[in-house]
Amino acid sequence: MELDHIKNLWEKENVSETPEISTEKQKEIHLPLEKIRKNMRMEFWSSVISILGILLYLVLYEPDFRLKIYGIILTGSAIIVTGFYFNKYFLLYKEIAEQKFSTREMLKDLKNQFELNKQYYVSYNIAFVPFLVAAYILIFDKQAGLQKYPEFVFVVALLLIVVAAITVLFFFGKWWFNEYYGKYIKQIENLAETLE
Repeated sequence: MELDHIKNLWEKENVSETPEISTEKQKEIHLPLEKIRKNMRMEFWSSVISILGILLYLVLYEPDFRLKIYGIILTGSAIIVTGFYFNKYFLLYKEIAEQKFSTREMLKDLKNQFELNKQYYVSYNIAFVPFLVAAYILIFDKQAGLQKYPEFVFVVALLLIVVAAITVLFFFGKWWFNEYYGKYIKQIENLAETLE
């Protein structure tokens, strides 16, 4: 008897099999999601090609042995940091592919995932600052030939280049995120607001 009562309660709870979000709205959501996934693939492969290009240059064309070793160590360290962050991005990439986003809760979870990955993206850019500084020091010291100038000139020139490079990295990273991810995230957020 109690089993029949539980079955009845179960059936009452599962009355609605239809999703909370209409199929048309789900299709609208998937369009920007696919663009985000496409941009994530492009960014991954462009990073792999860039890193391989740097390593090939260092191994095959850099004549200075010490600069070659420093560059390989620096690039190897950058690969570790990049690997950590791309692992986080890959989890989002899989999440986007596997979910149907048929309920508002799934959509809210997606918005939270985007916010979290936006923070990862910012921290990824910040994590690259030491690599950028070290690379500039190596390149600047080797190529600029400032050894003949007073130390003060060398330090000021190096600081100006590092500050300029960090500023460019910051604004370029911000532009890149908005161009390749932010505008699509905004579309999804706008769609989510219309559903609430």
